[in-house]
Amino acid sequence: MATANLLLHPVRMRILQTLVGAGELTTAQLRERLPDVSPATMYRHVATLTQAGILEVVHERRVRGTVERSYRVRQDEALVDEDARTAMSKEDHRQAFTVFTGAMMADFDRYLAREDTEPAREGVLYRQGAVWATPEEFAELVEELEAVVARRTGHGAGDGRVRHIISLALVPDKTGGAQGTDGPEGEAE
Repeated sequence: MATANLLLHPVRMRILQTLVGAGELTTAQLRERLPDVSPATMYRHVATLTQAGILEVVHERRVRGTVERSYRVRQDEALVDEDARTAMSKEDHRQAFTVFTGAMMADFDRYLAREDTEPAREGVLYRQGAVWATPEEFAELVEELEAVVARRTGHGAGDGRVRHIISLALVPDKTGGAQGTDGPEGEAE
C-alpha cells in the first residue's frame, strides 16, 4: 500500500485520477489530458508511481526509436491503508485533505469550464449526510461504500458509458451533539 505523501501529491493525484477508469494510457495521452503539466514533470511522476507499484506497464512498443509504454492504475495499491493513516500526524491529515479537496475542486472546475456541460441533466451531485453509527456499524458502512465503487470500476468505456468521478470524505462530527442527548426526532431536548 502507498503512503499519503506518495498518492496525495497534486500532480500524481491528477495522473491517477486521469487513469482511473480510463483503462490504459500512454504518457503522451496523459499529457494531452493534462496539458498544463510539463513533459519532464509528467515523466518524473509517472516513473515515481510506477516504481512504487501504483502504476503498471501494460504494453510497450517501439515508436521512432523510443519505447512507448501504456500504463494503468493498480487499484489495490492506489490506497493509503489503515496503518499509514494511523501513522500520520494531524498536520499530515490536514495537508492530505487539502490536496484531496483541491484536486476535487479542480476536477469540478474543469468540468464546468467545458461549453457542453449540463450539470442538472448529467446528474452532478454534491451533498452531505449525517449518520449515527457505532464503530462496528461505521466500519460496515465504509466496507459497503468501497464495495459499491469497486463493483463499478471494472466497467470500461463504450456501451454509452460516461466516466464519473466519485469523491468521498468521511469525517466524524465531534460537535454534532452529545451522545444520547438527542430526542426521538433528532433534536436536542
